Amino acid sequence: MLPASWTGRGALIPVLRFSGAIGMSTPLRPGLTLSTSASAIERAFSMRGAKAVAIQINSPGGSAVQSVLIYKRIRALAEEKGLKVYVFAEDVAASGGYLLAIAGDEIYADASSIVGSIGVVTATFGLNELINKIGVERRLYTAGRNKTTLDPFLPVKEDDVERIKAIQRDVHAEFIDLVKARRGARIEKAGDDLFTGEFWSGRKALELGLIDGLGELRTKMRELYGDEVRFSLVAPSTNWLRRRRGVSVHEGGSEFGFTPGGLAADLISAIEARALWSRFGF
Repeated sequence: MLPASWTGRGALIPVLRFSGAIGMSTPLRPGLTLSTSASAIERAFSMRGAKAVAIQINSPGGSAVQSVLIYKRIRALAEEKGLKVYVFAEDVAASGGYLLAIAGDEIYADASSIVGSIGVVTATFGLNELINKIGVERRLYTAGRNKTTLDPFLPVKEDDVERIKAIQRDVHAEFIDLVKARRGARIEKAGDDLFTGEFWSGRKALELGLIDGLGELRTKMRELYGDEVRFSLVAPSTNWLRRRRGVSVHEGGSEFGFTPGGLAADLISAIEARALWSRFGF
């Protein structure tokens, strides 16, 4: 008559939750990176008696490098521990967020989730006309003729643009290779139209083979492992003190601390993250 959580009879499923922009860290706001999530990932895959690992994702993307690093850590531990990985997309699993999702052996989403955006974007500003209008003289000294690439205070140079596009092509090609390797025959029918940077609803993503079904974590896990399935949330910590103490579970709470330039860096990071979310209507 006791609950399964008391008796321990139900299957145990550790749950990782990845939320927010990837790689946008500042002194006051540590972002979703390998360094902030590695401890939680390790704990989830090392939990005694775990039958599988579930991952909830709500991310518009961000750093390609951090996305790949987290993806590789998940896959390495899944193979080492022999555990199946189930991924559940919430509002958004796009760009780097979708790259995290393909770490799953099976991917699920809501019918209205935003999924895909398999592409690469670089954004900057052009402020050279502004400083001319307000009478600002900028003095810049460099060693190396390409050190001013994408400098927002200088006019656009076509050579700079081509160098950036060449890097983007390399990153995009790696992204495409990972998706093809993980999704295999499930995406063959859709072809290269999947890799234009377009994104889709969860329902359309299912038709395209980007996900394996529509559903949410609790319902799907009960369907697979029974009504007595138990969940253990292991969330990446965003608190620097807790990370230093090795505590990886973090729910809510406040953080306080100031460093020189920290507030400005935090503001820029918040604007960049807001811009990522806004691409998908959030």
